[in-house]
Amino acid sequence: MDITLSDQQATFQKEVRAFIEARLPTDTRDRLRRGFAATKQDTVTFQRILNERGWAAPHWPKRYGGAELGQVERLILLDEIFRASAPLPQVFNITMLGPVLLQFGTEEQKSSFLPKLLNMDLWFCQGFSEPEAGSDLASLKTRAERDGDHYVVNGQKIWTTSAHHADWIFCLVRTSTEAKKQDGISFLLIDLRQPGITVRPIPSIDGMHHLNEVFFDDVRVPVSNLVGEEGRGWSYARFLLSNERTGIANVGLCRERWNYAVEIANAHQRDGHALAQLPGVRKELAVLDAEIRSLEMTNWRLLLSPDTCAVPQAFASVLKLKGSEVQQRVLALLAKLAGADGLRAANDLPNGSSDWASPLVSRYFFSRASSIYGGASEVQKDILSKTFLS
Repeated sequence: MDITLSDQQATFQKEVRAFIEARLPTDTRDRLRRGFAATKQDTVTFQRILNERGWAAPHWPKRYGGAELGQVERLILLDEIFRASAPLPQVFNITMLGPVLLQFGTEEQKSSFLPKLLNMDLWFCQGFSEPEAGSDLASLKTRAERDGDHYVVNGQKIWTTSAHHADWIFCLVRTSTEAKKQDGISFLLIDLRQPGITVRPIPSIDGMHHLNEVFFDDVRVPVSNLVGEEGRGWSYARFLLSNERTGIANVGLCRERWNYAVEIANAHQRDGHALAQLPGVRKELAVLDAEIRSLEMTNWRLLLSPDTCAVPQAFASVLKLKGSEVQQRVLALLAKLAGADGLRAANDLPNGSSDWASPLVSRYFFSRASSIYGGASEVQKDILSKTFLS
């Protein structure tokens, strides 16, 4: 998207671009550009590189290791990371848990956890959804009962992304059944490496291992790991999910994948013709270009509003809803360009394989979940209707 930057912002953009060009490992860039998912080590390595420069958490205060960048500079940094096909900072650490601790955590929790979140010394995952509490999150049943200086946790979480990689989990648990269901929920930090916790994989449609079930059986958690006040976890979760839904728009990813679709369409042929010359492909590229430009403009409207407090919280739902749709469409186009060549499972390929098509189909399959995680599209439409139509 074309936007007029000030001289200072343009200089910052050049600085970021040069830094990523110099420091991003070439093999990581190449694999992610081709459509492979970032490995845990990819994310850890590049986040530590960003943290050296102070850019791992651009929106955090400097006193806690963040960059305290303005809205424009934050978007510039994010777009340059996407443009370079680099791994994003780990979302559970930086975008979700970090802001919650900054807003509601104790000073002891901040000093203990925030440096480790920044430098990937701890990898957190999110324990919200349960078998009978997905979009209706307030119906969760995982219990945490007070026993002296500890809570004893029993229950199950599901669809827990990267729990098999994680060291800790931030978890919504029920500490009371006496109030209405939203008021009896608390926010706990739980060490996954202690006894009583079982993590089981859930294979997804792309054939990869992203998701898990997590079981808690009499797990003892120190009361000092409670974030904020007991029974206020629902409001903390809403605060967290607002940040998550904005990030899930993945505006820069949509543009980077569109650029790659143009590259693929120009580089490969079907029936003796470049894919880019086929009328259907040309039309879809043009339509998606317009859609992505509209999404970019919407993102800028949110970030550059002169009074961010006056922007309805539901605006995050606009970005989440539309961003998910556009992301799915551009990845669907890449899968169409791959055609039958993409039917081989990407996880069966060696990292150095020259196969260009399979990762694109695998990535498309995984994108189908983007209209579910972070709040299903139907839920976002409900939020928008209640905010703007009632």
